[in-house]
Amino acid sequence: MNNLSMYEDIPCRYFKKPGPENTPWVMEAAARRAKELGIRNILVATCSGKTAFDALEIMGTGFKIIAVSHVAGFQKPNHQELSIEVRRQLEAGGVTVLTHQHSFGGIGRAIRNKLSTYQNDEIIAFALRTFGQGTKVAVELALMAADAGLVRTDEDVISIGGTGKGADTALVLQPANSFHFFDLKVKEIICKPTLY
Repeated sequence: MNNLSMYEDIPCRYFKKPGPENTPWVMEAAARRAKELGIRNILVATCSGKTAFDALEIMGTGFKIIAVSHVAGFQKPNHQELSIEVRRQLEAGGVTVLTHQHSFGGIGRAIRNKLSTYQNDEIIAFALRTFGQGTKVAVELALMAADAGLVRTDEDVISIGGTGKGADTALVLQPANSFHFFDLKVKEIICKPTLY
């Protein structure tokens, strides 16, 4: 029973509830685990830029931080949540900013909105939400970043998502392009909320 080569005990931080108050603790845990594993790429969901600024402040410049934002029109027609000025500030701080269509949205969501029927991509999103909204977001970020060519599909990343605002979930995963979704591998849960 003492064969340690068969497994590894890795701590997971569980938050009592979701939300932005967890953001500093998510960034700290993600940075620690990234250093332990030698992972350089950190994906962070951000709408206003605040969570990306938090990542930059807490994690520092030792990582390649990729901030992933909503597409124009997500919140309301012809509106971009991440302002040009905030984008410029993040980029000046060394953050790569990706504005990309959701992998679990887009055309499938248009069909649901128009015809009141769900498509495969939204069913996958609902299944991932059984682990929490942040888990769904973190997986989706990895697909989006791989589709944009910002991360490789043969190198692990840490992907950080949240519920509403801020961050409450961090995963170690191997990205995949969205058209190879089932090649994506969630390798570790660094932290997540237990109630959501």
